[in-house]
Amino acid sequence: MTGREFKDLTFQQFANIATAFSSPKRLELIDILSQGERDVDTLSTETNMNFANTSRHLQILKSSKIVVSRKEGVRVLYSLANDEVVKCWKSLQVLAEKSASEIRETARLFFEERSALIPISSIELLDKLHKNEVTLIDVRPKEEFSSRHISGAISIPLKELKEKLNEIPTDKEVVAYCRGPYCVLAAEAAKLLTKKGFNVVILKEDVNSWKAEGLPVQN
Repeated sequence: MTGREFKDLTFQQFANIATAFSSPKRLELIDILSQGERDVDTLSTETNMNFANTSRHLQILKSSKIVVSRKEGVRVLYSLANDEVVKCWKSLQVLAEKSASEIRETARLFFEERSALIPISSIELLDKLHKNEVTLIDVRPKEEFSSRHISGAISIPLKELKEKLNEIPTDKEVVAYCRGPYCVLAAEAAKLLTKKGFNVVILKEDVNSWKAEGLPVQN
């Protein structure tokens, strides 16, 4: 193999990975799978795609070694291939935030409309959890909570929030979190809780970021 052939082959492989990341829907699939494995039906519902399109995107991700799959009976479950995929996805978000002012402005307006513009930092939250000053709620689907969650959190999926308001103490600040800064679940939860009179903020970090900082998580 010549030096030219080596470079062409290597950079083609890099390009294959970049191509797999180039679809908005595939990025959304990666974002969801960063929280734990899912079957195609669940991913179709979460991304508002039909079964065929979801399967097609998953096969592209699988051929690029970004996701892997396993069978459980008649179900096929997908998950991210390794933690490096999560790191790459997080790095892409950081690059986009620094390069595109539109992303920052869109996010600002979205959270401002939901009375959740000012988030709490992970260090501040950890301190308040130790002092028992806050109630931390995980508003992701239950299976994501079961896969991994921030220590001290309670599971109240957004779809069940209205029916479970009585489970949330009214004498403490409420912190809601979901899949990270571009997930809408925590923002929608904050909007609902604020209307109901709760003092609520959001944690923009997700459980993967929390773990990467060496902070306690539970599997």
